[in-house]
Amino acid sequence: MLEPAYQAEVVVVGAGVAGLSAAHRLTSAGVTTAVLEAAPWVGGRMSTEKVDGFRLDRIGQLLSTAYPELRLTPGLEGLVLRPFAPGVLLHSDGRHHRAGTQGAGSARGALHAVRALASAPAKSAPRASAPLGSAVDQARLGAALARLAGMPVERLLSRPELPAGRALAARGVPARTVDGFLRPLLAALLCDPELTTSSRCADLALRAFAGGRLCLPEGGAEMLPELLARTLPPGTVHTGVRVTSVSTNSVTTAEHGEIACRAVLLATDARAAAALLPGLRVPDFHGLTVVHHTTDDPPETGAALLLDADRGGPVAHTAVVSRVDPSRAPEGRALISSTVLGPPPPELDTAVRIHLARLYGTSTARWETLAVHHTPEAVPAMRPPHDLRRPVRLLAGLYVCGDHRDTSTVQGALHSAHRATTAILTDMRTTGSMHRSDPIPTTQAA
Repeated sequence: MLEPAYQAEVVVVGAGVAGLSAAHRLTSAGVTTAVLEAAPWVGGRMSTEKVDGFRLDRIGQLLSTAYPELRLTPGLEGLVLRPFAPGVLLHSDGRHHRAGTQGAGSARGALHAVRALASAPAKSAPRASAPLGSAVDQARLGAALARLAGMPVERLLSRPELPAGRALAARGVPARTVDGFLRPLLAALLCDPELTTSSRCADLALRAFAGGRLCLPEGGAEMLPELLARTLPPGTVHTGVRVTSVSTNSVTTAEHGEIACRAVLLATDARAAAALLPGLRVPDFHGLTVVHHTTDDPPETGAALLLDADRGGPVAHTAVVSRVDPSRAPEGRALISSTVLGPPPPELDTAVRIHLARLYGTSTARWETLAVHHTPEAVPAMRPPHDLRRPVRLLAGLYVCGDHRDTSTVQGALHSAHRATTAILTDMRTTGSMHRSDPIPTTQAA
């Protein structure tokens, strides 16, 4: 018997959110697709550990209700987003200060929200304006966020590109406002407290903050890849399959040999992609550590995202996550998740507990440590010059996507997959009609 010309029209290497969302778009267009994942599960870095009824994210990625791809990606219709309290809670000079926008989604709404929250201190704060500077500084900040909230993306991307810190200074943003509000906020959004990120990427992050609400997926980060995998045609996703080489019309696997196809889409992280295609750029990365604690007596900060404006310890941001998403902790227990940026300090748990006691204003001595997740290459760095639309079509038949081709966010990963599938479908329509194919052999399928 003759072998089929190919065993799948498109083989997607990697079952993270980029690869799975690409598979959705391809199968929706009638293209037979196989997703190959080396790990025993889908999701990549977006994974969630279950411990005694708690759901603990390995990387505490923050989402925004303003991310367009969360609405546009097929398969995510069932995703439930749990928003934080509007704006953020800043810890400065031993006090809490509420600041930020309420996600009004318009320039006028963003300006009003900044002023209203900046002038409404937490109970312990007699001077809520301290991290934001003077009333004039607050007004300037509100105007800047208002402009970003209403600015078309293409116009934003045409602005001069500098490191974010230098760009903010060049725009006349006072150092007090940068250090007291924008630096801790961008550290939470981009994992870059030194503000070396491209000003265009920082502007996009602030635009989403001004136009939406920071949020978490209900049930943990793993819900995005699980929803995508669950709603794909049966037999599309194959776990435990390690790809050793790729070309424009085949992939070779350690378990099943060569698999013929019409196109290959690499949807792995940047380092794994470069291992399969030497010559691909590997960016620098921001490392982070997420520490999860539990207690039956949680601090009284509600569902706020708490940022340390003083940079007085290892924790960049923290939250009583179970107040945001109750499904992440069993009844009667609270889950506090805290993010440490960069290399973790010695005696990490002790250092984090001491810092959290200051941030929350309560003893952490009886808090139980549930898990510590350290990821050295958690987020690709986006230092200037940074191409937010790195090519996804390498050759006819060979494509690549992921957060390293766009912005280092879930929005960026999904958008790069959108661009890659558009290129694949365009090329396939140009080169000929699409045909049915036989399923690939595998011992593990999900």
